[in-house]
Amino acid sequence: MRFYLLVALVSAIVTFGLAWLIYKLSIRYRLYPKIRERDVHTRPTPRLGGIAMFLGLLGGIAVASQISWFRLVFAEPGQLYAILGSALIIVVIGVADDIYDLSWFTKLAGQILAAGLLAWQGVQIVSLPIGGITVGSSTMSLFITIVAVVLVMNAVNFIDGLDGLVAGVALIANGVFFLYSYLLAQETSPTDYFNLASMVTAVLIGACAGFLPLNFRPAKLFMGDSGAMLVGLLMATSAISVTGQIDPATIGRSQLLPAFLPILLPFAILVIPLLDFTLAVARRLRAGKSPFAADRKHLHHRLLDMGHSHLRAVLIFYSWTAVISFGCLLLFVVQPYWIAFVFLGLGLVVCAVVTLLPLSSRYRRRVAASHAGQSGAVSLPEPPLAANPDPEESPS
Repeated sequence: MRFYLLVALVSAIVTFGLAWLIYKLSIRYRLYPKIRERDVHTRPTPRLGGIAMFLGLLGGIAVASQISWFRLVFAEPGQLYAILGSALIIVVIGVADDIYDLSWFTKLAGQILAAGLLAWQGVQIVSLPIGGITVGSSTMSLFITIVAVVLVMNAVNFIDGLDGLVAGVALIANGVFFLYSYLLAQETSPTDYFNLASMVTAVLIGACAGFLPLNFRPAKLFMGDSGAMLVGLLMATSAISVTGQIDPATIGRSQLLPAFLPILLPFAILVIPLLDFTLAVARRLRAGKSPFAADRKHLHHRLLDMGHSHLRAVLIFYSWTAVISFGCLLLFVVQPYWIAFVFLGLGLVVCAVVTLLPLSSRYRRRVAASHAGQSGAVSLPEPPLAANPDPEESPS
């Protein structure tokens, strides 16, 4: 565990240092785009944080390559090189989009190229850990992997709209996923549990942790499309890699639920981005628009419009992610299973109440205004709720 913590720490330090340097250079040379209509922030802010995160990942992996415990990861480095090559493609496409605002078709082509490189080098969904189901053919495996990776990249990118949102959600989700992959590896390979999925997740945790101080409200630097798509790419890569670490045929009936976790947990940690992505695509297709056409109707925009402040909206996303992720992890580490279900149930109820709280406050004000009107009292019109009631809006 301490070596995973070491590579995560190196990734965090490198990311933070370079993010600060990029911030200073961006401010000095005005390397930031104009504010778009759908943006929440009101002050032009640099969007090149993804470069720092990518270099932080490289720093963590470079340190891991010098640690003997990771020898199996680097013994056959083909998959690792494919991951780094795909990450580089995504960062280049993302930076170009942050600077020149590329068309959705160009971005999608770059995403497919990056995902195809991963699948071509063996990072692909060959079988599902549910009864040992094998994916039909090599062509189908390649196709499903590319679709899954592109889907996750876009889902994560879609929620990148508030200060610290993606970095914090990814930090929580990947922290839970790392614990799962680490514990799973201990069970399936107790003599050597240093593997590619856990290492990639550890360096990604470090990159998100190192970037978050400059990205949390009020943000000085954004990760941009390069950072958001990079986070999505690596989360998808780790999930795909870890599905091959468990053989459900060796699991007894008392461990039936853990057998489904390699499928359940990746969806659990990505439930908010995937939900937002699904709603956005359905909404745009229903309106006769491209599924990649930008708008201001994402879940984080809706939270602001409900009356939540910028910070509260971000914390609500954190809460939903933490409850769902930890609840699913408890299915693997705690018995009896009802404990996990109770945690999930209570946590979801609390999150729902906090999320919908502004609606109840608005309803009470309307009822009070109605009663005041019926009694003949003169009431002033209710001022509209601001989309972001904080005194100083900041970048998203």
